[in-house]
Amino acid sequence: MYTPTLLYYVLYCFIFFLLSGQQLVQGRRSAHHHHRKHHHHISANFHRPPKLFVFGDSYADTGNRNSQSNSWNYPYGITFPGKPAGRFSDGRVLTDYVGIHGVKSPFPYRRRHLVVKNLKNGMNFAYGGTGVFDTLYSGPNMTTQIDFFQQLLRDHVFTANDIESSVALVTVAGNDYTTYKSKTNGSSQGLPSYITTVIKQVMINLKRIRGLGVKKVAVTTLEPVGCLPAITAVSSFQRCNETENLFVRSHNLLLHQAVAKLNNETKGPDFSVLDLYASFMSILKNKAGRNLDCAGSIKFENPMKPCCIGISSEYSCGDEDEDGAKKYTVCGNPNSTFFWDNVHPSQVGWRAVSSALHPTLEQLIY
Repeated sequence: MYTPTLLYYVLYCFIFFLLSGQQLVQGRRSAHHHHRKHHHHISANFHRPPKLFVFGDSYADTGNRNSQSNSWNYPYGITFPGKPAGRFSDGRVLTDYVGIHGVKSPFPYRRRHLVVKNLKNGMNFAYGGTGVFDTLYSGPNMTTQIDFFQQLLRDHVFTANDIESSVALVTVAGNDYTTYKSKTNGSSQGLPSYITTVIKQVMINLKRIRGLGVKKVAVTTLEPVGCLPAITAVSSFQRCNETENLFVRSHNLLLHQAVAKLNNETKGPDFSVLDLYASFMSILKNKAGRNLDCAGSIKFENPMKPCCIGISSEYSCGDEDEDGAKKYTVCGNPNSTFFWDNVHPSQVGWRAVSSALHPTLEQLIY
């Protein structure tokens, strides 16, 4: 029996077929072919928000962290754009795939003075390693990121009309909880109270972004942290840690409830939730995901095993020693793995996630 999500996907593919006027081709396509074609499934008749504003962490960062971050080291970026460019993946990340659904991926705030003409796409303030509050990693937390946005509005970099017809993406991948556990020596005592504190601040941030004029704001749930390679390495990437996922589900439940309350207050669907937990778990359980262009499915033989990994627990993807010798290994085909490194999906992984999120993204964009 078809589930509502599957029915939606079948209908979407049928509409895609009619709009594109092209035959759907089953089987593999090269990454280059996909990159050239990835905008074709959007009809020119649809309304497209002209700008996307992005806040959050490494799941959305497209180049804001400084050059000391491994995201600027080889082999990051080997699939797209072909060299390290500050994305925490071998290629495109969530922000880029939100862009595929109708708005172009905006340039990083850090590079705003270099690409003035491209500010028409919005701005990406997301900074890898950061959180709702200050974390173990230096960088602007979400409040400060929104401060940057507000200052650009005061400086008339963006007009009120720009903002009113645009959308915002907010990612919360869990750096606040990593920091909390570090400060409590791994103890979960007091974690339920802290989850409530995090959710309250997320809501403050969402309302503030909306208050600055952005009409639609989407926030991500936590991904299944217990299934990240950094956690599953102890089981040779075979089993998720359900203790970790339990607190994740608690966070996500409170997030859904809080967003629903916000929408009741605003009398409209101004806020939406992008369910990373459900999309990740669907892919991990089925060892496959759907293609955005309806061209068959993406298979992952061992979805919890990353493509790029340190040679020991002391090292991470992209690490080198003082002599420049690499301290990591890279798989032969990043397109065959869901995870790129110990925490972040590969480009094809994000593509599968974006496909799973398609119904929500459609509501956000159109």
